[in-house]
Amino acid sequence: MKENSFALVTGASRGLGMAFARELAARHHNLVLVARSVEPLQAFASGLRRSHPVSVIALPADLASPGASQNLADQLSDGGIQVDLLVNNAGFGLRGEFRDLSLLRQLEMLRLNNEAIVELTYNLLPGMLERQQKGIINVSSTAGFQPIPFASAYSATKAFLTTFSLALEQELRHSGVTVVTVCPGRLRKTENATSTQRARGDWAGVYQSHEEVVLDALRVLANGGGLTVPGALNKFSVFVQRLIPRKLVPRMVAKMSRA
Repeated sequence: MKENSFALVTGASRGLGMAFARELAARHHNLVLVARSVEPLQAFASGLRRSHPVSVIALPADLASPGASQNLADQLSDGGIQVDLLVNNAGFGLRGEFRDLSLLRQLEMLRLNNEAIVELTYNLLPGMLERQQKGIINVSSTAGFQPIPFASAYSATKAFLTTFSLALEQELRHSGVTVVTVCPGRLRKTENATSTQRARGDWAGVYQSHEEVVLDALRVLANGGGLTVPGALNKFSVFVQRLIPRKLVPRMVAKMSRA
């Protein structure tokens, strides 16, 4: 990778963001790491610098704040930092009945899971199109393939992200910028993060590692982009839902969520 060319990873202080950063550093990509947690982000960036011969820039930012993505794009532009791979990973989920959850917290989730991604992509895309290099990885979820009672707003944010990402992929298919939509399911616990979709009942113990998801996303990126659902069980689940009448899916998911 060129000396002034970077991969930007949001939500880089935990979970999938850390896994993306580690793998990209191992592949000799310079990195811009973005996360809200300042101390964990700085410590992680320092560790990557020590273990890999790459440049690592840590930029603390709360992307759920209005205008934060625009401010981040301005920082990159002012610093002459070229982003040729954008990993939109930052996000979170809330569980519970819609009427009982904090409205402010749910709106914050919508801003981070959707608005921040659209704004950051919009601001960085012109430079990426000019250089015709690398691409965009949008981390969505299998939660976006169906309505999920007791996670209604969260599943809606992932449905938006999946459809936005797939449509953008087609718009850019001849532009030289590749778009990957990765939809993981339940993820194994890590030292600094847990899955937002906890396994319950008969589903307990069915997890994927963060590393498996990252490797799958990067494989699809290298092969020209597209939608990927890592894991055979997740692929089967998404396929089966297509055979079930749509009005029955929320009822089935609600029963599983309560199990």
